[in-house]
Amino acid sequence: MSKLQQDTASFKSVMHRQDFTSWHSQPKPAVPAAKSPSAASTSTSAGAGEGGGDSSSKKKRPKSNIVFSQPADTGTGINVNTQLVYAVSFMKGKHNPMRLEDIAVLTDTPLDTDVVLREKFKAHDKIQYDPKTNLYSYKHDFTFRNKAALLTEIQRQTKKGGGLSVRALKESWKEAPQAIEELEKEGEVLVTRTQKDGQLRMVFWNEIKPTDEAGGKRVEQEFLDLWHGLKVPNEVDLTRELASEGLQVTASEAAPPKQPSMKKKGRKGGANRQRQVRITNTHLRGEIDLSKDYVAPGK
Repeated sequence: MSKLQQDTASFKSVMHRQDFTSWHSQPKPAVPAAKSPSAASTSTSAGAGEGGGDSSSKKKRPKSNIVFSQPADTGTGINVNTQLVYAVSFMKGKHNPMRLEDIAVLTDTPLDTDVVLREKFKAHDKIQYDPKTNLYSYKHDFTFRNKAALLTEIQRQTKKGGGLSVRALKESWKEAPQAIEELEKEGEVLVTRTQKDGQLRMVFWNEIKPTDEAGGKRVEQEFLDLWHGLKVPNEVDLTRELASEGLQVTASEAAPPKQPSMKKKGRKGGANRQRQVRITNTHLRGEIDLSKDYVAPGK
């Protein structure tokens, strides 16, 4: 074979081994074959080295839930007053006495090592310290722990002329709202609710209850529906309805108009008044009349 034929055969073999088709024109396989971890890592590294690849194969960035416009929670802080407020707020949710060491661990504050913080915590008006047991507790506004004691407290406050806030009762006893709803169904208390979501707001003792001794019965639901179904007509129809029944609208007597007061023309200051002279030089009394202008002698 001549040298020209050898070069031609070598060129054809090299051209046969090259793949000039683009990856865009290659059809996708009907069923993707499962790749081994080693093959997947090799193809990923190869695609990254070439600087291109499918966008679906790129790793998605995880979404962050951090709100950068809000201040970050730095815990209890390093200021003594900040740590004091944090510790007192923690004790507000506890109903049993606790050791100082336990409070320091649970609140992550140096209550057991910082003398200034410990003294401020002990002297706080909402913290109660028992020197016999060396325990600390929170001074709640109320100390009841059952429905009967809750009703007694509501009765005591209602007799004073006012009700109780359900929020304040819940801070002292978490089950207070449920107990109040039970007392309301039993007819023992009266409650007021918020207009927006109907949450309990204030609670009062129901002093007038239907009993066999006092008499009285609850109005039947039929009459309640009839009463609430009555609608007051508007102003135009109200006059017509009253006239049909032989009645008339009560009109208030109009007040007589006030006569305008006529001011006399004259000077703004009015009549001259004699100004009273106050004499302070009492030692000259009887010798010189200080109420008169001084006139030089001989004039």
